Amino acid sequence: MSEQKNNWGTSTLALRSGHRRTAEREHGEPIFTTSSFVFESAAHAAECFANETGEVNIYSRFTNPTVACFEERLAALEGAERGVATSSGMAAILAVCMAFLNQGDEVVCSRSVFGSTVGLFNRYMTRFGITTHFVELQDLAAWEAACNDKTRLFFVETPSNPLCELADLPALAELAHSKGLKLVVDNCFCTPALQKPLELGADVVVHSATKYLDGQGRAIGGAVVGREKDMAEVFGVVRTAGPCMSPFNAWVFLKGLETLKLRMDAHSANALQLATWLQKQPGVAAVHYAGLPDHPQHELAKKQMRAFGGVLSFEVAGGRDAAWAVIDSTSMLSITGNLGDAKTTITHPATTTHARLTPEARAAAGITDGLVRIAVGLEDIADIQADLSKLRLL
Repeated sequence: MSEQKNNWGTSTLALRSGHRRTAEREHGEPIFTTSSFVFESAAHAAECFANETGEVNIYSRFTNPTVACFEERLAALEGAERGVATSSGMAAILAVCMAFLNQGDEVVCSRSVFGSTVGLFNRYMTRFGITTHFVELQDLAAWEAACNDKTRLFFVETPSNPLCELADLPALAELAHSKGLKLVVDNCFCTPALQKPLELGADVVVHSATKYLDGQGRAIGGAVVGREKDMAEVFGVVRTAGPCMSPFNAWVFLKGLETLKLRMDAHSANALQLATWLQKQPGVAAVHYAGLPDHPQHELAKKQMRAFGGVLSFEVAGGRDAAWAVIDSTSMLSITGNLGDAKTTITHPATTTHARLTPEARAAAGITDGLVRIAVGLEDIADIQADLSKLRLL
């Protein structure tokens, strides 16, 4: 990256980094819908295939100019040396595990992570001799107690899904590094527009690009960013195993990144207004959102995040039946487990995103039957509130 680009702000990087104009001198980023690339000669082909860095276009499973543009742009936004795109957010986490873990290694992971992340560690990584210890997100002593000479990674999602709990990233990074471990942070909820974990001490950041990086619910993808040395290992997994991002999806995500900061600011503003409104509704027992002044980690959130994001959750008395009644009473909000869309979505975590967890695991993670999650979109806030007005009847 040139000196000029190093001085660019977030919005400028989101619009202009990564794109290298072709001979056609296009203004918008092109989509290279090709499975392979041709060579000038047999010798040139041999030279390209010998290149292990991913800087030479060979085959779109692991080298494609549109995907590379997305990787470079996201890395620039996160302040990383390199990015590697994947086919989904879960593929990104899997690639990290395959890059950095061997049989017999152990991971310490927050209890408060996406249900599929728990499933990956508990159901599948165990088949390859990798053990995961789940601890309370905020309890540094528990993280330290779970470590031993086999521990290789800390994995954390902050803010957490769906309770909006925070990890103290500098403190967790200090602990990890004191033991020679890598700290991996899922930055899906905040994106680099609101939080930059690498600046706070993390070693690796993962994303589900499906969410806010796209912003309109159009495509599935993921990414890993970090130091060049570490990303070379992740790239090796993607190159060999093939959980790659398609060129078209990369182009969709590039278009999403162009408006990332604007959208995240708008999501955050709407979510704060809705969280404040929900606290006043008689049917709501609790609201979980780090932007609220009475959130127990509000001061930490202000230190680590530029704004507080678009996801919140709230609890209603009456368990699953009451939560389902709230969800079913809405007519505008989209009932879906996805988040990060321009449209507001609503879901019941205990029976959707976290349904594959055991009841004991859900209870340990604070996922009650009365919990409802809302990913606040970009509609007029008054319309979102009106669609939830039946809360007053609970």
